[in-house]
Amino acid sequence: MSKASPQPLKPKPSPPRTFTGRHMAAVMICFFGVIVAVNFTMATLASRSFGGQVVDNSYVASQKFNTWLDEAAKEKALGWTAQARRLDDNRIAIAFAGKQDVAITATARHPLGFEKSQDFTFERSADGTFLSREALAPGRWTLRIEVAAGADRFRTEQDVR
Repeated sequence: MSKASPQPLKPKPSPPRTFTGRHMAAVMICFFGVIVAVNFTMATLASRSFGGQVVDNSYVASQKFNTWLDEAAKEKALGWTAQARRLDDNRIAIAFAGKQDVAITATARHPLGFEKSQDFTFERSADGTFLSREALAPGRWTLRIEVAAGADRFRTEQDVR
């Protein structure tokens, strides 16, 4: 006759844990804590990445909107084009197609508003392009070009790197 091996003792099952008000409070605190942390992080990153403003007064800008559309239509009807590029010496060259007797000016704005804007004046070179007298600071800039010939005006914006 063989002896039966003793059965291992089964641990006594613990009573099920109940979900209490403290547990719910901890869940709510963690949930809203994550939301607040994400919002704070996003607000901090947003305020560090855009230092300027688009318009000084949005109400006044909204009142001028239709006038701006009319001016844009007149500029398009002129058929003028301007293409800017940075030269090796950091001056700006603008290839302009349109009327011959024009004056060109430009303002370089930093896209995020961190750097001070720079104004440029241009002279026509022998090959017909317009070269800036001033050098553009290193980095990425938005160049707002204005061409004037008598009462006719043409404006455009281009990124320059």
